[in-house]
Amino acid sequence: MATDKSFYDYVMHEVIGGIPGISSKPMFGGFGLYKDGLIFGIIADNTLYFKTSDQNRSDFERLGSQPFTYAGKNKKMTTLSYWELPAEIMEDKDKIRSWIEKSAAVSLETRRKK
Repeated sequence: MATDKSFYDYVMHEVIGGIPGISSKPMFGGFGLYKDGLIFGIIADNTLYFKTSDQNRSDFERLGSQPFTYAGKNKKMTTLSYWELPAEIMEDKDKIRSWIEKSAAVSLETRRKK
């Protein structure tokens, strides 16, 4: 799940740079992305993924996105609730802000259920 520094820098400076409240933390060879302390995305294997639920998954599906998957210790594939951010959203500063807000809301909803 390693991510090279140049992709991380591109995401942080070009894609989501300038959006208030954004931070990141290294995790498992990639990075967790946060908006005002709520995780909304991950960078893994040089790919940007945003958190999804029934609230926003159809937005990702409609644009042909795929979920983040990985092979566990026993080679069993695991699918997480993070979906690849479509290129057309990644390149649109106005839309990406909205998608970040929706994914952060998913995190908040998940936190409240616990």
